[in-house]
Amino acid sequence: MQKSLAACVCGALIVSAAAMPARAADDIQSRVQVCAGCHGQNGVPINSATPIIWGQEANYLYKELHDYHSGDRANPFMASVATMFTLPELRQVADYFAAKQWPAPAHAGNPGEAPKQASKQAPKSAEMCKACHQPNFQGGAPAPRLAGLSYDYLLTSMNAFADSRRTNNLDMPGFMKALSEADREAIARYLSAL
Repeated sequence: MQKSLAACVCGALIVSAAAMPARAADDIQSRVQVCAGCHGQNGVPINSATPIIWGQEANYLYKELHDYHSGDRANPFMASVATMFTLPELRQVADYFAAKQWPAPAHAGNPGEAPKQASKQAPKSAEMCKACHQPNFQGGAPAPRLAGLSYDYLLTSMNAFADSRRTNNLDMPGFMKALSEADREAIARYLSAL
């Protein structure tokens, strides 16, 4: 039910964004308002399955938007949004959200979403992630920030790479397949609590 509600909200926002006046269509800030329907007005997503995009790495955001635009990453809602923009505009969208401040933890306002039994120390299996995602998991030019993303989003993404449902990265499927399900869960719990 929650996913279908989010789908309806996102669908309605896409339709309303397409009907914006021409003067607003030229303004990236106005055009990205459609993103708030799922990713939140203040940078905190409306549900834990949606990633935080405020303050995320610009290169990563652009790559994902490009992949939705080209069909290399499948999601009907994100593809619809991404194809509303040209590739140069997608770079502007990525830069716009990257310039925002990373929001407070998504679970701060809803303790029910707080990760359970999160370790204060990174699981040993997370060590390989530091090469790209940086020692503090806050990302860098080659990779997105993982620290503070929701447990649900992190685990879903890692499992999608492990199951070859998400293939828009050459390295991640192999890394995630090498981890056990328990390792992926421990990493997601740890990262979401950062």
